[in-house]
Amino acid sequence: MIRQTAAELAAKIHRGETTSVEVTQAHLDRIAETDGKLNAFLHVDTEGALAQARKVDEDVAAGRTPASPLAGVPLALKDVLTQEGIPTTAGSKILEGWRPPYDATVTRKLKEAGIVILGKTNMDEFAMGSSTENSAYGPTANPWDLTRIPGGSGGGSSAALAAHQAPLAIGTDTGGSIRQPGAVTGTVGVKPTYGTVSRYGLIAFSSSLDQAGPCARTVLDAALLHEVIGGYDPMDSTSINAPLPPVVAATREGAQGDLSGVRVGVVTQFSGEGYQPGVLRSFEAAVSQLKELGAEIVEISCPSFDYALPAYYLIAPSEASSNLARFDAMRYGLRVGDDGNRSTEEVMSLTREAGFGPEVKRRIMIGTYALSAGYYDAYYGSAQKVRTLITREFEQAFTKVDVLVSPTTPTTAFKIGERTNDPVAMYKADLCTIPSNLAGNCGLSVPSGLSDEDGMPVGLQIMAPALQDHRMYRVAAAYEAARGPIGGASL
Repeated sequence: MIRQTAAELAAKIHRGETTSVEVTQAHLDRIAETDGKLNAFLHVDTEGALAQARKVDEDVAAGRTPASPLAGVPLALKDVLTQEGIPTTAGSKILEGWRPPYDATVTRKLKEAGIVILGKTNMDEFAMGSSTENSAYGPTANPWDLTRIPGGSGGGSSAALAAHQAPLAIGTDTGGSIRQPGAVTGTVGVKPTYGTVSRYGLIAFSSSLDQAGPCARTVLDAALLHEVIGGYDPMDSTSINAPLPPVVAATREGAQGDLSGVRVGVVTQFSGEGYQPGVLRSFEAAVSQLKELGAEIVEISCPSFDYALPAYYLIAPSEASSNLARFDAMRYGLRVGDDGNRSTEEVMSLTREAGFGPEVKRRIMIGTYALSAGYYDAYYGSAQKVRTLITREFEQAFTKVDVLVSPTTPTTAFKIGERTNDPVAMYKADLCTIPSNLAGNCGLSVPSGLSDEDGMPVGLQIMAPALQDHRMYRVAAAYEAARGPIGGASL
């Protein structure tokens, strides 16, 4: 049961061939069996999940129409989205024990759709990282190889999918934190167009970049979840008031396997030095597969993409230094040193020292420096100019092609601890994913098989223009159907 797709499970639940309670319990049992090795979950809401499942079963028994095509299917929720009454930490000690008094819009939509929330998944603290090693609650392991990372920042969600602890998950993507974990765990990860999935209730890291999105084991499951969580939200000032792209219809069309007339651009900047040979060979095979399906392959050069990484690591930390100022020990979360003899400023300082981890402190300091008097134009201002150039190059590229493709990440999953003392090497895991965040476009990672070097999963990234998410789903579904199964994690 736990190895079936979300679409298959939903169909069986809605036909009465099984129950949501049975499906939910099977996944709760799987979590209990495996999470001691993985550390994918920070909190498992057994009672709440089973209560949600019983409600779906009651509706089915009464003959009522399911609340959504995914009603009754379990899901793992990244711990950066609030859920009323459920511990929400963003992977940080500074929020340890906090139980939000409200649901994020994404969480509310999941509940309204009858999707069963199993619990909250582990992540790099405040979504800052590419390996889930920056979590204050310990690293998560990759189900394919427990000595390796599951990607980040959403490694808990990707590991839960790969280990069959959940058929669906939610992640957030600021610089690649959905797609990169998807690539290294052999799962599907989607960053929707910025502004098409609400950020209300998403604990902010970088407000102009953060975007929640679906994670799954198949393209269709991701598309079905995308349509549940997407749409305009007046509670989010950056939300786009426009119809959601028809991602499910495009996925079903793509699964027919015909890409005739589709122009696919290969980004020449995403190859060469720093890329694992096995990753590049997998990518080349994927491009050949797309060509066999009828797609026209076009080489595209985007020179400004070479500057995306440094630009991102000025913009994102600058926004983080502002957003994280709200964690002041005064309103909620951790409070250290409040013995009645210290000033407010001393309590704030002691709390932040104890509550923030090393990577969060590093990025706050980088961002504060970049925004400081005398340096704003030289650093933050220049980075925003690069962002504009990247956006323009995307626009130019999409006049020539329908989608762009690249490896999702330059390497397969690296060993836990391998890059913890080398922040720049860690940051390079997001080389291919960051440009889409800077431009606000959509991007998707679909498994492209296993590396012939180490047998670890590799991802194919497909990028499309803003509000054209259905294009990448069509191409991904066609490729997935032609590629066939890649096998499963050993755990």
